[in-house]
Amino acid sequence: MRASFLAAINQICSEKNVSAEQVIEAVKQAIATAYRKDYGNKEQEIRVDFEEGKDMPTILLVKEVVEEVENDNFEISLADARKVKPDAEVADEIAIDVTPLEYGRIATQAAKQVILQKLQEAEKQSLYEMFKDREEELLTATVTKVDPNWVTLEIEGMTVSLPWREQIPGEHYYTGKRIRVYLDTVELTGKGPQLKISRTHPNLVKKLLELEIPEVRNGDVETKAIARDAGFRSKVAVKSNDPRIDPIGACVGQKGVRIQAVMEEINGERVDMIEWSEDPIKLISLALQPAAISAVIIVNAGEYFDDQGRRVKKRAAVFVEEAQRPMAIGKKGQNIRLATELTGYELDMYNYEELPAFKAKLAELRGEGPAPVMETTDASAAATSDAGSGGSETSASPTEATIEPSTEPGVPDAITPDEGQPAVGEGARAA
Repeated sequence: MRASFLAAINQICSEKNVSAEQVIEAVKQAIATAYRKDYGNKEQEIRVDFEEGKDMPTILLVKEVVEEVENDNFEISLADARKVKPDAEVADEIAIDVTPLEYGRIATQAAKQVILQKLQEAEKQSLYEMFKDREEELLTATVTKVDPNWVTLEIEGMTVSLPWREQIPGEHYYTGKRIRVYLDTVELTGKGPQLKISRTHPNLVKKLLELEIPEVRNGDVETKAIARDAGFRSKVAVKSNDPRIDPIGACVGQKGVRIQAVMEEINGERVDMIEWSEDPIKLISLALQPAAISAVIIVNAGEYFDDQGRRVKKRAAVFVEEAQRPMAIGKKGQNIRLATELTGYELDMYNYEELPAFKAKLAELRGEGPAPVMETTDASAAATSDAGSGGSETSASPTEATIEPSTEPGVPDAITPDEGQPAVGEGARAA
């Protein structure tokens, strides 16, 4: 092959991000197509070889040696085959040199189209291979164009669209702005690889925490759950795997410098850090901060399906003082909605004055619900045991925790269940 031809291949490889083998294969297919246009037909098997020391490729017509020819497009008789290759035998494959001196204009145009098509396919496949193993990663993108319904980004040489539903509400985009996006999935379609990216996905916050906080990145602090209202507020529950490390302090950093870096990346969105607890009662209390929670009753400790096949979710009743109720619910229900998403429990909010009536209703429904499976004096055990059994008897047994005052808002000093708590069925949630 000529040096100029090799230089052209290397240039294409650099511009299109494809391999030299893919470019050469595209050229071979194009030459084979051009030959069929001018000298052969679609049934023929054409092979193209680039040999060292030759300026032009060699075109070979491949045929199978047979005793009786039925289709001369891909078969050749033994006698004719031995004219080309004296030692040919039946069932051998023979390659006949049919290299033409020149090609017609139509064949040349067809070859050009084949090369362009194959290069486009190779480029798409190359981009897919580049990103297919990078799902659930954080990527850096540059804004190249801003439209009303989407923003066009460039990610490592690939053009990707960020639709409005994946944009942080109120965030301003402009050409040249560098942002970080979360790569959710990669799909190979007829139009090439499609990258589904997001600025609103909860895992964007998780990846930013890993980026900014060494303890999260190396596993000393683990992110257990995230609830996010993109552009406004996020709640993140973290757990320390090292007793010497305070998970909240590690994430917030000195004077809040670590968490501030995360918030700045997501357009100033507030990020609340909460310490994870295996005790659902304590976790619910912490998730509803900054409100001070007076009492929590676990109505359903685990999800299950009732006799009619209906899904019954985990559920808890939360009791607060009247003054704390607006704070517990939050603006437009944001605080309780995020707490529900973070804990996995459907939360029903009651005033603390309603607690006696709620207990009385439970006592009234005592005979209608399933019998209690166990009795315990430990609120944490009563709330969490048998949560995964799926049976209506266990899941419908309520657990109550009365939360004593604490020096830290919303964090209980002690959680103690009321003794003799009756078992209830579905009717407890109607109270």
